[in-house]
Amino acid sequence: MPDIKAMYKTVMDDHFPADLTISFGDQRLVYRKRSWVIGDAGERIEKGLRYGENPGQEAALYELVSGNLSLGDCRFIGPGLGLVSCLSESGMLRFGKHPGKTNLTDIDSALAVLRYLEPRPAALIMKHNNPSGAAHGASAADAYARANAADRLAAFGGAAVLNVKVDVEAARAMAENYLEVVAAPDYDGAALDILAKRKNLRIVRVDRLDRIRDYAPLRFVDFKSLMDGGLIVQQSPLNRVRSAADFLPAEANTREGAAARVGREPTEREKADLLFGWRVEQGVTSNSVLFVKDEATVAIGAGGQDRVGVAETAIFKAHKKKADDLAYVRYGLLLFEVELRERDGLLPAGSVQAVRAEAEAERGGLAGSAAASDAFFPKRDGVDAIAREGVTAIVQPGGSLADAEIISAVNEYGMAMVFTGQRAFKH
Repeated sequence: MPDIKAMYKTVMDDHFPADLTISFGDQRLVYRKRSWVIGDAGERIEKGLRYGENPGQEAALYELVSGNLSLGDCRFIGPGLGLVSCLSESGMLRFGKHPGKTNLTDIDSALAVLRYLEPRPAALIMKHNNPSGAAHGASAADAYARANAADRLAAFGGAAVLNVKVDVEAARAMAENYLEVVAAPDYDGAALDILAKRKNLRIVRVDRLDRIRDYAPLRFVDFKSLMDGGLIVQQSPLNRVRSAADFLPAEANTREGAAARVGREPTEREKADLLFGWRVEQGVTSNSVLFVKDEATVAIGAGGQDRVGVAETAIFKAHKKKADDLAYVRYGLLLFEVELRERDGLLPAGSVQAVRAEAEAERGGLAGSAAASDAFFPKRDGVDAIAREGVTAIVQPGGSLADAEIISAVNEYGMAMVFTGQRAFKH
């Protein structure tokens, strides 16, 4: 029988060229393949990505080193602004092992959200290019703790990315968990010592991450490769909602031509949560609905085929993850671990029931939260599902033929709703 574990430790050779040139008519973009010298004395090797999305897939990372592409009135991001693509040994503070494709794309996906967040401590924990939790906080440690609490189970093996220096308190919190990657603009010396004790943890310093908001208005060329060898090339999206002032009133005409408008404006707290939720939506795979409370995600539903279904998935996750969080706070265990210990007589009978009852009493943390949807609600069933959980405000693009029906439902529940006038699909 083959050694299955060994395939995850393999560092593959790749046969991609050292340089890559892409021509757009008479404009040329030149890329250079990145590699790093990693390993203990006597075993040091120079290599780029260890493999692609899966073992057995060769992969390479390229940095744009020459060329400034302009198409129409769009000037795309140019050389000298690399973040993940220009990581060097000096930025890889601790390799653990050669990074794979998913490690770097998780960091990149987090940066795509962080560029829109406020210049206050914020943390995202990424798993398979989706955030499992995202939060602002009073400090690096607080932001990380709040993001982690959103989904302790999914955070296992994730990538924690912060927009501020990692200090000792934050490092101690992260060292309690199994993470694949920690990325930040900088680290305290003592924080590095704490994190370095975690086996195989990759500790990455991303230069310019402290100026990540400078990237908010910049576009890049987005390549979509087709299975037949073809390509779809598009501009990367930009989030037009830079502040709550950019929200649009939720209004539409009924099929009979009458005007419909949401009756209640969001409160200041709701605006902050709606804005945070919409910013996080920029990095969530479609279809998606997520919930936010006090600028921290409660639950994220990603990659669903129908909108009410993904809303219901996020609601289910909120209740389950709240129970996990309560179990961890009370016992230092996830809910399934409490279940096993109760079954084996190591915890009192009724321990699981008590945790679940408390989570239900708190409605999974959803009561008083705000919901963000990356595209419009085609029918009111999604709003009905959200409202039953005590959600008080919604942000969504608008533009559905059923907008008036949606507005009517929102008014029935006394909720607030705003439009963005822009969809946030991510495929």
